[in-house]
Amino acid sequence: MERHQVGVWRYLRVLGCDPATADDLTQETFLKILRREVFVQHSDAATAAYLRRTAHNLFISMHRRGRKVKQVEVFETIDEVWERWAGADLTGDEAVDALRACLQALSERARMALKLRYAKGASRMEIGSQLGITEHGARNLMQRAKQQLKTCVKNKMNAS
Repeated sequence: MERHQVGVWRYLRVLGCDPATADDLTQETFLKILRREVFVQHSDAATAAYLRRTAHNLFISMHRRGRKVKQVEVFETIDEVWERWAGADLTGDEAVDALRACLQALSERARMALKLRYAKGASRMEIGSQLGITEHGARNLMQRAKQQLKTCVKNKMNAS
């Protein structure tokens, strides 16, 4: 369980769960496995895929029970992207570590713009105001920063 818990939680976050819901569904995923009479682990990759499928099904069931219809990308597409980024790591730690390192490589201004946007939910106008640039300048700064992050993370992931 310890080897797969973080990976299942991160996968649920990719599906759109808030942190608390991801916690609950991760726990339910493992409880569902523990309640089975027999569970055969063929390999870590197969187990991770099975756990993701179970978590995905619980996620869909939760939305059906709540009558909340939330469109989620096709499961296979999400799974394919997850495999590409998490790969043999199972947890996604390698990708998260690469992202953290790449964030540190950005300029202070670019990091601040991204933090304002994604951690604080600030608009481009608010970001521009805080950084002393126009709304369009904020948009361009964030686009360049995201492209730099994408390239940096991709290079780090390919190198390992």
